[in-house]
Amino acid sequence: MQFISHQHAQLSLSETVKPQLKAHEVLIKVAAIGVNRADCMQRQGKYPAPQGDSPILGLECAGTVIELGAGADNSWLNKAVFTLCAGGAYSEYVAVDAAQLMVLPSGLTMAQGAAISEVYLTAFGALFQLGNLQQGHTVLIHAGASGVGGACIQMAKRTGAIVVITAGSDEKCQHGKALGADHAINYKTDDFVDYMQQHNLTANVIVDPVSGRYLNKNAAIAALDCQIVMLAFLDGRFAEVDFARLLQKRISLHASTLRNRSQTFKRQLRDAFVARFYDDIANQTFDFNIYKTLPWQDAAKAHTILERNENAGKVVLLVE
Repeated sequence: MQFISHQHAQLSLSETVKPQLKAHEVLIKVAAIGVNRADCMQRQGKYPAPQGDSPILGLECAGTVIELGAGADNSWLNKAVFTLCAGGAYSEYVAVDAAQLMVLPSGLTMAQGAAISEVYLTAFGALFQLGNLQQGHTVLIHAGASGVGGACIQMAKRTGAIVVITAGSDEKCQHGKALGADHAINYKTDDFVDYMQQHNLTANVIVDPVSGRYLNKNAAIAALDCQIVMLAFLDGRFAEVDFARLLQKRISLHASTLRNRSQTFKRQLRDAFVARFYDDIANQTFDFNIYKTLPWQDAAKAHTILERNENAGKVVLLVE
């Protein structure tokens, strides 16, 4: 079978054997692949696959189940699905834990399915499991035009929250507003602390892939008992922190990644997400926020789009 290899940080199509299925797994014929920053980092050697996961890139896909492991439920055979993957999605075939599969609703394309799993499950965990977001809360979402940002906006609005985002251009701010954000702040022209103070906004939940210098700024506009969920550190690994302010506001800081979570955790996350939001996906209440689709041979171009921060929304690769 063909897959996209990443030797010396360069992407190219290569040949390998089909994955061998474990009892709890199914084999998916991949039709579309969601591209994530984690893929770019893995290609650069900065984010290696956890022990036991496929070394092939790719954390989410949509496709058709064509083979079952010995313990997998027969009802999955020939089903169109979308799912998280423990690596391996940049490939014609990928082995996936059957308990993490989600049925692709009949009205959705494979490209739409491939744009859901990683960003919606990451956003769901951040907003609801760590952030405990409730109706009437205010949530601040940094990188609001990203895939995770777009998923956060829509689930937060569905919950009845007030949504504030930051993004790096007026176009990306408009994109966030089109997805439902109540306030969109261009961080290149406005300071989000000033903006929120002028609008009498304080955040109950903050979803932050930027970190670094943002930590003290987040604390400045946090409400009492604010939950700050850190997903990455685009601004850098280190920062000076005003602990007095964290204590004064009883701020909780969570650092969270999805990739290195246990299989059990991912199964439970999938189940909680499906119970709460699957109907919104099936009814297309949500915009799946696709910025661009490309043939999978153009994976390098997809990575460049993410690395240059060009995209508002998801980039998806299509496997012919």
